[in-house]
Amino acid sequence: MSLSILVASSDEHFRETVRDSMANAPNARLVAEYTEVASNLYIRVLQDLERHPDSGLIFDLASDAENGFKILEKIKQAVPDLYVIASNYHAEGETVIAALRAGANDFLTQPLRRLEFKDAIARFERAPKREHGSTQSRLGKVWTFLGVKGGVGATTLAVNFTSVLAQRKHSAVLLDLDWTASDCASQLGIQPQYTLIEVGENLERMDQALFEGYVSRDPVGFFMVGPPESLETQGYFSEPMFRDFSNFLVEKYEHIVIDAGRSIQNEVIFGALQVSSSIMLVMTQDFPAIRNAQRYLSYLMRLGFSQDQIRIVVNPAIPAAINRARPFVVDRQAAGELDTTFRRFVDKATGRQKDSAKSA
Repeated sequence: MSLSILVASSDEHFRETVRDSMANAPNARLVAEYTEVASNLYIRVLQDLERHPDSGLIFDLASDAENGFKILEKIKQAVPDLYVIASNYHAEGETVIAALRAGANDFLTQPLRRLEFKDAIARFERAPKREHGSTQSRLGKVWTFLGVKGGVGATTLAVNFTSVLAQRKHSAVLLDLDWTASDCASQLGIQPQYTLIEVGENLERMDQALFEGYVSRDPVGFFMVGPPESLETQGYFSEPMFRDFSNFLVEKYEHIVIDAGRSIQNEVIFGALQVSSSIMLVMTQDFPAIRNAQRYLSYLMRLGFSQDQIRIVVNPAIPAAINRARPFVVDRQAAGELDTTFRRFVDKATGRQKDSAKSA
């Protein structure tokens, strides 16, 4: 059985050494690297554990051991049965004991030695494994809809996906990151008073009450926030701002649905893709869309995204629903077979059918 390894270190040399050392451990594969070791790291770890539930974490304490212990404690609070191999240059009793108290299961001295690394991986292999589904994430899931070109309907799918979740009484937020088109508001027939500009300006004091006071609430029950309507009023909303904002959202809401437009190389969009539980690559059945879907898929795979994260979604044309400025799932009778088909898609994407089968 192949073991999955996560590595957290801001030191490229350490991560490279781990990659090289894994050549000596044929049963192990590296599935994620975290270059930013911050207090919200547990969010990324939880998201990756959903895809790779048998993973162990190699955690580098060398750059800032005191802060590292706090971060490690938070990770273990979120996932108590996660196997953690801590590492530092110092291996005196106090350092090792502090790492074990913070939740580490094993310890490696730096610089890493291949034989010691191999032995540590062997100990991880012998350790009791986490039961699949034993740790339910307390965090919301992020669903990003990315169009392979303009006009394929990524916005429409994102709007209706959020609507179905809200109809099923899930707490949900629709986030429009397409600063050029900004179509979510028009498809919902709303004119937001506040935008991502205000969100960015108030991140340091953001709480749930403030957020819900800033954003629009659709009659179906979900919240929506996006860019300003005016192209002149672009303001400043950076990728670090998005990361802070998404960390806040996943702690407060069950589902965050993102309309990413089609700007795959935008830094904020890339940040959204990185925190996504699933990336819905939206296309139509014309040749330009098929060609672009292949290009986008290859690009994402080269960036390290896995096939488990990416889903190809072929979208039918639904201009009538767009022109009504309301989600088509709101009027199920008018939508007809399209409504039924779309709800099946939501069921499959969210695993609702699987959950229903388990409870039956």
